Amino acid sequence: MKFGIGQPAARKEDRRLLTGAGRYVDDIARPGVRHAVVLRSPVAHARLASIDATAARAAPGVRLVWTGADVAGRLIDLPNEFPLVQTDGGAPAAATHPHLATDRVRFVGQAVAFVVADSVAEARDAAELIAVDYEELPVATTPAAARAADAPTLHDAAPGNVAYRWEIGDAAATEAAFARAAHVTRLTARNQRLIVASMEPRAILADYDRATERWEVWIGSQGVHGIRARIAMALGVEPERLRVHTLDVGGGFGMKLMAHPEYGLAALAAQELGAPVKWIGERTDAMLSDAQGRDLETDAEGAFDAEGRILAFRWRSTSNLGAYYSSFGTGVHTVFSAPLVGGMYRTPVFHHAVEGVFTNTTPTDAYRGAGRPEVIYVTERVIDQAAFDMGIDPVEMRRRNLLAPGDLPFETSGGLRFDSLDPVANVERCMALADRDGVEARRAADAARGLLRGFGVTYYMERTGGGPVEQAEVEITPAGRALVRIGTQSTGQGHETAWAQVVRETLGLDWDAIDVLPGDSDLLKAGGGTGGSRSLIMASRVLLLAADDIVAKARALAAEHLEAAPADIEFEPDAGGLFRIAGTDRTVSLVDLAARVGGLMGAGAVSDREATYPNGCHAAEVVVDPETGRLTLDRYAIVDDFGKLVNPLLVAGQVHGGVVQGAGQAMMEEARWDAETGQPLTASFMDYAMPRAADAPFFDLAFNETAPTPSNPLGVKGCGEAGAVGATPAVMLAALDALRRAGAEPVEAPLTPEKLWRALNRL
Repeated sequence: MKFGIGQPAARKEDRRLLTGAGRYVDDIARPGVRHAVVLRSPVAHARLASIDATAARAAPGVRLVWTGADVAGRLIDLPNEFPLVQTDGGAPAAATHPHLATDRVRFVGQAVAFVVADSVAEARDAAELIAVDYEELPVATTPAAARAADAPTLHDAAPGNVAYRWEIGDAAATEAAFARAAHVTRLTARNQRLIVASMEPRAILADYDRATERWEVWIGSQGVHGIRARIAMALGVEPERLRVHTLDVGGGFGMKLMAHPEYGLAALAAQELGAPVKWIGERTDAMLSDAQGRDLETDAEGAFDAEGRILAFRWRSTSNLGAYYSSFGTGVHTVFSAPLVGGMYRTPVFHHAVEGVFTNTTPTDAYRGAGRPEVIYVTERVIDQAAFDMGIDPVEMRRRNLLAPGDLPFETSGGLRFDSLDPVANVERCMALADRDGVEARRAADAARGLLRGFGVTYYMERTGGGPVEQAEVEITPAGRALVRIGTQSTGQGHETAWAQVVRETLGLDWDAIDVLPGDSDLLKAGGGTGGSRSLIMASRVLLLAADDIVAKARALAAEHLEAAPADIEFEPDAGGLFRIAGTDRTVSLVDLAARVGGLMGAGAVSDREATYPNGCHAAEVVVDPETGRLTLDRYAIVDDFGKLVNPLLVAGQVHGGVVQGAGQAMMEEARWDAETGQPLTASFMDYAMPRAADAPFFDLAFNETAPTPSNPLGVKGCGEAGAVGATPAVMLAALDALRRAGAEPVEAPLTPEKLWRALNRL
């Protein structure tokens, strides 16, 4: 069906967005709106000896100035939301994040004061008048520094700055496997800190109706129901007292799921002033205060038999949580990701111990992949190093260890249950796309020019989708339009297009008559939002249920109209949504039936945590110039198994973006702080390097649709984060291959020219 499932339909939303008709938070106008600015700490760790806001409160246009003392007891501190259970059975250390600092600041960028004025300029000017006396304290910006004997204690409830200790796996069985191993590989792998840097910064517009005692909020989020719950938690009210809208969103990557102090502050200020309050984050706000990603260091060991087959993995990891918990920060490097140790390789047993540590840095949380990229990166580093140590071809090493369709159903030592896969087929196809047989000729040609070429291969897997709830409603109006309300939220992925394809496939409605409505918490009771590559998995299920509901209602109407038994009525979506008496030419359309009864409504809801496991092979080739250390990503091939594809064009876009993000981690991105002062060294795009179009080659991309998952009706697997999972190790392993061939020692990401030049020149 044209514009149906499987078709590479062009994005419905692009005309609106490309012609400037998109509606983001700052596009929303409310009469009498006030503008907010946040004063942030310029130091990483200090006691707040005094704060004097007298001059700021008297400044022109100022409506409100709050410090920590003004909101203490009025706003509930931001908590650790993830119910992690430590190894000893207890909860993580109690340490909450105040909306405005009270007695102490713990990272550069922490909110110290909130200023609301008639204009942004007046609010900025007033913020500069606030006098704060900071009594600076010692700083620890890394887990190693925070665990040192002389380190400052950031939270009294976390001695030694340890927030939690957690482990998974069988330590005794792992020890036994290592005892009988023919070869053991050991290395330390570091996933550096990353800044999210979404195109649209965080923003909120909050209004309060004193008559109804309800808030109306417009916010850039990844789901109205989740962010509503977090703002309500901060205000100490029931979520139903807030109506939350999310319209167009310029990127989220996990960060826009999370609670941040500005949201509760804006809502409380709107209530206090009886006027709308708008806070639009600027790029500096984003670089300093948005929840950041990754920051995991792992001491990893792999045990192998004489043929290179995996016997066990044993890891110890340290997660840098930053100065406070972010919403799901304690889950990222534990429950969200640790069960993936070993990926889709046969891994009989493993043990992984994780320690979460507080430091004087911006809090961390889920970032495109939410811990899974870190685990796959370490897994691939160990396997690749073992292949080199044992003299086994790296592709053959993976072939020997990957699962096969004949192993299904398969439960991993981490408790994951695979129901559909064909990894070796993906590897073979990827090697053909990558022209692996031609690598040596390309290497020789580069060597003749004084350049080094490296080849890296990675097999990644993801765990996507599932839970906690999802809902959808499809309404067919009397005019024949389909209005789709759903609890997911697009942040640029193309949901308006993909969801419309599912509706068109199932109901046969005209493509241009299907409208996916923006997020509005008053229109649906619940929704799970977008995160963990869950959206299509959950959305397809609830949309199919809603379509079935409409068809069932309309079938009864059609039977009455056509004077036939409902059992004799057939529905033909391919014929434009016709109901037909079987074997006759007597029909009535779904649109006509909706018009006759004043519209039709169908609803669908699911509540479970059924996961899917997308997987695939990435192959990268890089070229390194030994004279300058410059690395060029020259060739890149990918074969992905996402099950059934609803829209291959959208999926390719997600993969391309994810690969560039993952390559950015390997090649250039890193958030850094001065170890002595805690000052951020990468607080602008002048210092924090991000990949540009010229940094990426054309991608050779193919999909394997021969292994759809039986866990959902369409057989789809999540795709939004997969590119970022596979790309970092692929690019990194290609660079390490080039270094090995030159006799240089390995380096850690990011692969900056200076770092590579020093390694190649033994400096």
